[in-house]
Amino acid sequence: MVEAWTSGVGAQMAGPGAVTILHGTTFVLSGANGDMDPARPHGFFFRDTRFISGWRLRLNGKELESLSGSATEPYRAMFVGRPAVDAAGPESHVLIERHRSLDGGFSERIVVHNHSSHEFSTALELDVEADFADLFDVKGGLRRPRAKAVRQGDPEGFSYSCELAGRVLEVKVRACTARSSGSGLRFELLVPPQGQWSTEIFVEPGIDGQRPEQDASVVAPQRRTVSPTVRQEEWNRKVPTLEVDNRLLAEVLATSRRDLGSLRIFDPGGELTVIAAGAPWFMALFGRDSLLTSFMALAVDSSLALGTIQALAARQGTESNPATEEEPGKILHEVRLGSSPALELGSSGAYFGSVDATPLFVSIAGELTRWGLGGAVLADLMPAIDKALGWIEDNTAKDPDGFLSYSRSLPTGLANQGWKDSWDGITFADGTIAQGPLALCEVQGYVYTAYLARALMAQEAGDEDTKRHYAQRARHLKEAFNRRFWLPERGYFALGVDGAGRTVDSCTSNMGHCLWSGIIDEDKAPAVAARLMEPDMFSGWGVRTLSSAMGAYNPASYHNGSVWPHDNAIVAGGLMRYGFVTEAQRIAVALMQAAEHFDGRLPELFCGLDRAQHPVPVPYPTSCSPQAWAAAAPMHLVRTMLRFDPCLGSGKIYIDPVLPADWGHLELGNIALGGSRISLSATGEIGEIRGAPPGIQVVHGPRGPLADLLDVQEVH
Repeated sequence: MVEAWTSGVGAQMAGPGAVTILHGTTFVLSGANGDMDPARPHGFFFRDTRFISGWRLRLNGKELESLSGSATEPYRAMFVGRPAVDAAGPESHVLIERHRSLDGGFSERIVVHNHSSHEFSTALELDVEADFADLFDVKGGLRRPRAKAVRQGDPEGFSYSCELAGRVLEVKVRACTARSSGSGLRFELLVPPQGQWSTEIFVEPGIDGQRPEQDASVVAPQRRTVSPTVRQEEWNRKVPTLEVDNRLLAEVLATSRRDLGSLRIFDPGGELTVIAAGAPWFMALFGRDSLLTSFMALAVDSSLALGTIQALAARQGTESNPATEEEPGKILHEVRLGSSPALELGSSGAYFGSVDATPLFVSIAGELTRWGLGGAVLADLMPAIDKALGWIEDNTAKDPDGFLSYSRSLPTGLANQGWKDSWDGITFADGTIAQGPLALCEVQGYVYTAYLARALMAQEAGDEDTKRHYAQRARHLKEAFNRRFWLPERGYFALGVDGAGRTVDSCTSNMGHCLWSGIIDEDKAPAVAARLMEPDMFSGWGVRTLSSAMGAYNPASYHNGSVWPHDNAIVAGGLMRYGFVTEAQRIAVALMQAAEHFDGRLPELFCGLDRAQHPVPVPYPTSCSPQAWAAAAPMHLVRTMLRFDPCLGSGKIYIDPVLPADWGHLELGNIALGGSRISLSATGEIGEIRGAPPGIQVVHGPRGPLADLLDVQEVH
């Protein structure tokens, strides 16, 4: 059932000290000693399927006691352990190192150290299990009946295979110095005094004979594409350099940059790079998540946004399918490649149950044009952009106000299809759950921005009719939105409007997204800014998703009172866009301070408890970390504080910094923009851009509303 996709159930069951490494769509999740327990959400996963479920190392029949275990790179980990000993027994003289790495499949080098003066003879056994379970069955702790894995031995190891849903899944386990045993591999060791012994084990998955994009096998070498190490080095060279006075800010930005690099996924040729939603359970292309993340990460690597747009365009809806909620022109919610797609996705690898991915697709494409996207690349994308707008216009035509709404096609789909997509994420002020069809406030803002984006593209192309059409649609939508969603007696915008025309009157962070899009009238913005920063909304660590005065408020819920860093980064951007500098700075500073309590890495979300009573932010138990839009949030906050806005189509770059006082001096270099590499520096309210593309004017002042870039007045 699709509802389970966002529940987070089971992720906390990985156990204390669990270690994850990942690369592309492959990842390994294990316990602190390096073992994988089938009863936990451990294992080696490839394309949303668990190929290895059990991986237990024994020395003379004894389990390994963990001394240390951690990821040294996103795709590499090291574990140090020793054989478990009785409390009254002698201390072990043997240490075991396990060096694990991903390169398509995974490899594990085992080193046994003998720290005694005597020769050491022992048996090392590796028990291996395979269940070929779907990723979300593992995550949710579900055990579905499925075909039994068949084991077959050979001189260099063994393999497991299984036929499932019409596909043949196989995993090979190889080691040159081992012999196959009943449950795995067995090694006979003779380790000299103060000496060591080592071996290496290779694991290679396959689906219908198709292997990962990189081949981990050294036993049978094959042609290899770009390795994780090379990709990481290339990433480090291309992303911006950072020089920051503030120690905490420097740490958070460095962590964010590294995490974004680890969350990239690649096509087999490596020509297209997109950003996955989060590790380890959401290493897949998502519409909304990947679009918003790549937007917030534009200053880090604009190719992520382009790759995401191109990948989504290639998978754009072409037909009507209620089971997957696909419709012509619609942008998908997520891609899944697991072993049970028929159970989760209506017999498809893609699910389209998202109302906001389609307008965001057009909006982010428009943002890319302001960063220099044009020519043949933009021309290739225009048919997909116009099909997406066609889907929006077809659906808004059903509403007298031109609002875009959603209602799931089947009971198995997501009940809520905006970013707060948990089943209870959309409620009235009294706590009653709102029923579809629902028009959400922030979605109307995204549609408004999509209309303006298309009008601006038409303006650059000299297409007056298209420009006028979308400028008019933007104006009409803005008028209707401010009339229907505004609650004057409460001083804030409603969360939504339901199918009966009732306003969903809860006070939420969603209206901050409306500031970001610019759909809010200037005269209403001060009340919205003030409301967002009142104590029932601002916890001291960030803006809550739902006011603590609302009936459904729960600070430890997923969407009803928690604090989401990406949500706050967008809210801060909206506040800054309307000139509420102090309020935006408060959010930016609070989030950076929160990150310090999470070892410099902002999590997907944390609890919305008040800072006055809880001087340390309280973690949400199943939060993804690293998570894509949380990783991108610090970079977007910095861009917001810099008021850095490229508008290359208008021949300008805007910069007007308002850095918080304790951030000190900030310098970013090697930022890709319009075929050039620029650098910028700022201290307080003074900023400078160096290396602007030829013919581009640097404007020291804030960029006005997006509508001001149009040379018509029909959007005001």
